[in-house]
Amino acid sequence: MAAERKPEYPESGDLVIATIETVTDYGAYAKLDEYDKSGLLHISEISSSWIRNIRDYVRENQKVVLKVLRVDVEKGHIDLSLRRVTKRERKEKILSWKKERKAEALLRGVAEKVGLTLDEVYNTAGVLMDEKYGLYEGFEKALREGPEALTKIGVPKNLAEAIAAVAQERIRLKMVKVKGTLEVRCSKPNGVKIIKEAFQNAKKTEKTKDAEIRFYVKAAPKYSVEALAENYKRAEEVLQKVADAVITNITNAGGQGTFRREK
Repeated sequence: MAAERKPEYPESGDLVIATIETVTDYGAYAKLDEYDKSGLLHISEISSSWIRNIRDYVRENQKVVLKVLRVDVEKGHIDLSLRRVTKRERKEKILSWKKERKAEALLRGVAEKVGLTLDEVYNTAGVLMDEKYGLYEGFEKALREGPEALTKIGVPKNLAEAIAAVAQERIRLKMVKVKGTLEVRCSKPNGVKIIKEAFQNAKKTEKTKDAEIRFYVKAAPKYSVEALAENYKRAEEVLQKVADAVITNITNAGGQGTFRREK
């Protein structure tokens, strides 16, 4: 499937994942994993410094990120470079390659679930996800927002539901955490109940698929509140909304409250 989505040859300037096949005195031959082609990594393109032993830099079966220098389709030649790949480029390429592989595995799971071929699922749903969100990101979107995130871009309902289900089963979103301290008081006879309900109602109000709220008693009247989300901006937003909701609920019931964001 991955090969079908890519052109037959990479273009000059592309970053590629490759496996070193053969090491020689003048360089190395590498197989381009995403294209099922091989190219030459000349010794002059391995390192900017002098090379005493080429195997100190590359060895057989090693996975590397390389930059495509030239492509001669007629001759089938591809010239590659290791020294022109920056650390940042290497890191970003490996990350995107891993996401592509994960996305393909997830699509296979969807295909098995609905009884279609991998290509049928990709052509019907994957293409739309890829264009709108990115393929792996489409699975994350379905996990956070449900099948509706996919049906609204044209994915059939049965496939959108299967994609959301597979995402739920196999993806664990990385979450960041922010926290603060709420200090709340209510001197009414049923003050404990009022405080408890204030927290419960605030949590219900801000209940979302992309964030999680946690409360802990530190030592009454102080309570710790944590917000977990996929990024700090969203976590901060949820934390503040929940804190404001608790204070509003307490105040409306005749109590008072303050919130302090913890560093």
